[in-house]
Amino acid sequence: MSDHMKYNIDLMQTPPEEDTARQYYYIEKAKKYVQKESEEAGRPLTACITTFGCQMNARDSEKLRGILLDIGYMEAPEDEADFVIFNTCTVRENANTRVYGRLGQLKPHKKKNSHMKIGLCGCMMQEPEVIEKLKKSYSFVDLVFGTHNIYKFAELICQRYESGKMVVDIWKDTDKIVEDLPNKRKYSFKSGINIMFGCNNFCSYCIVPYVRGRERSRKPEDIIREIERLVSDGVTEVMLLGQNVNSYGKTLDEPISFAQLLQKIQKIEGLKRIRFMTSHPKDLSDELIDVMATSKKICKHLHLPVQSGSTEILKKMNRHYTKESYLELVEKLRAKVPDISLTTDIIVGFPGETEEDFEETLDVVRKVRYDSAFTFIYSKRTGTPAAKMENQVPADVVKKRFDRLLHEVQSIAAEVCAVHEGTTQEVLIESVSDHDSTMVTGRMSNNLLVHLKGEASMIGSYVNAHLTECKGFYYLGELAE
Repeated sequence: MSDHMKYNIDLMQTPPEEDTARQYYYIEKAKKYVQKESEEAGRPLTACITTFGCQMNARDSEKLRGILLDIGYMEAPEDEADFVIFNTCTVRENANTRVYGRLGQLKPHKKKNSHMKIGLCGCMMQEPEVIEKLKKSYSFVDLVFGTHNIYKFAELICQRYESGKMVVDIWKDTDKIVEDLPNKRKYSFKSGINIMFGCNNFCSYCIVPYVRGRERSRKPEDIIREIERLVSDGVTEVMLLGQNVNSYGKTLDEPISFAQLLQKIQKIEGLKRIRFMTSHPKDLSDELIDVMATSKKICKHLHLPVQSGSTEILKKMNRHYTKESYLELVEKLRAKVPDISLTTDIIVGFPGETEEDFEETLDVVRKVRYDSAFTFIYSKRTGTPAAKMENQVPADVVKKRFDRLLHEVQSIAAEVCAVHEGTTQEVLIESVSDHDSTMVTGRMSNNLLVHLKGEASMIGSYVNAHLTECKGFYYLGELAE
């Protein structure tokens, strides 16, 4: 039975109190408004969601997309859409600047299209100064909401139709998790799954805990139910998402560890691959390593952000581990899961970083030998403790260090990734190649990409590929006999 069918919706009555039922009430109500406006326009109304930022945002956008399609919008490119939604990121301040620039470009479109609406949501909207700026300088925006009340999208659309004015609905924090609302996946064969929301870590450079709120975990039975539904709908690979999945379950009435959750998930029949991110090194347990070592479904890939190799800098970052404890963790992982692929995040130029500190980071890169690393130049983020720290490193020094790090990461990764050359690996085909329509692109368990001859009908299937040539961060291959 679909969730719509569960709720006997009567628009003549007052909205239900229970959150899920209430939102289905507003989905039906919004459908009427969209239908009426579509008739006035003499055509179907169209919408486009543009996602900035992380996989959590990408998953939120799938939920928004599900509601938009349910209430009668059709998808269209941003420059043609009647309803444009920006799901924003605010990890770096230049991300905010980009959004303001895109809003400026939309203003003339809106003047020409009386049916056009503009919505803003996501992390950037959790900043009070952003809301003030929008009200003052971007009053043509219709809908503004944050990270905590995305589930209210249909209700907020109804408010906009009824008030005829900008609707702003921002919550400072929440303990709510609303289940069973529509979502529309980007891929038919794989899906992200939120297992928790928020973050309790307060790394000194990071704005996320301030905009995503405190940690709250979904109940394991709700997660299992969602995955079972997805599998029955053709999904074979899931990515479990959380700001720090290793601390999953601590806030539940009946606490359960992340390792125990994985053990439950891997029992789901029809599910072939399990991925997860992000893992904080301070919470990576021996229990989790053991589960990864024995599992046939958990992918041989772990994203384990180190951020810096200097214990002194890690302390300033408020990361709660040392260089030595991180390297011990990697040793433990490699001993139990020898073929694991490790990737990481590294920040260069954190306030107070000396040449010796930077050399410690290079030392970690050489010792761990990552398959790849996301490397970032530290950017001052207003609202975080690090932004007020003294000894900000000069830009020219940071740039030189960044280039040295990049060279080290890339040359090591080319060697590490090449070890699979000449082997045959199972690959999940994800898309037709962007560069050559006669080729398809797939992903191995260790997260490395493989390009091989093929066609669109292969998308979503698992094939055995013979890896003929390593090209650094990806492989060329051919179907194995």
